[in-house]
Amino acid sequence: MADPSYIVDGVLTDGEAWVAVASTTLTSDAASITFTSTDDGQVGDFSQYMDLVAICYWAGTQTGAGYQFGLCNMNGDGSHGNYSSQHLVADGNEALSVYDTGTEWPLVIAVGCVKAVTSPSTISLNIFGSTICHFFDINSGKYKTSLSQNAGDIALQANGSFRLGISARTWESQAAVTSLVFLMQSGNIRDESRIDLFGVLPRMVA
Repeated sequence: MADPSYIVDGVLTDGEAWVAVASTTLTSDAASITFTSTDDGQVGDFSQYMDLVAICYWAGTQTGAGYQFGLCNMNGDGSHGNYSSQHLVADGNEALSVYDTGTEWPLVIAVGCVKAVTSPSTISLNIFGSTICHFFDINSGKYKTSLSQNAGDIALQANGSFRLGISARTWESQAAVTSLVFLMQSGNIRDESRIDLFGVLPRMVA
């Protein structure tokens, strides 16, 4: 088995703080995008990282005006009661603060992901939402937390109507994070959506 890039001739080196772990770009609509630890000591092994960072450029297939929620389950745990969260969202006209536990909100890591609308113009099909989500201390023995920044156009066309937010979330499990499952509140993730996953390494040398 080859050594990871931060071990050179048996010696730890101070490599890049962020390591590109995996990337998925859809070529067709999909129900979900899943990243799973390779558990082999290589780049894809989550156990070597302090944190994970997901950068999402995505949209959903549900038709109609407005937006829909993007979700993420840790280790495939889709039980709403195992998550609690705080959300700050705004659309340029008003701001909203939401605390929730035991419902669908705790699974949200992105708001403002635009639906693939069918009318009045196909321009809306090309509007995607964006999310940067930071998963902290993924191998600790405590509950796991995440913080996401998200934004997207919510109108039928690219006319400046938007929704953006910050979401803080806790997964009430002491298990190490070994997989992340990204999906939409309803419908599928749209063709050409992309998610890049990065691992954050600790300092390797003093």
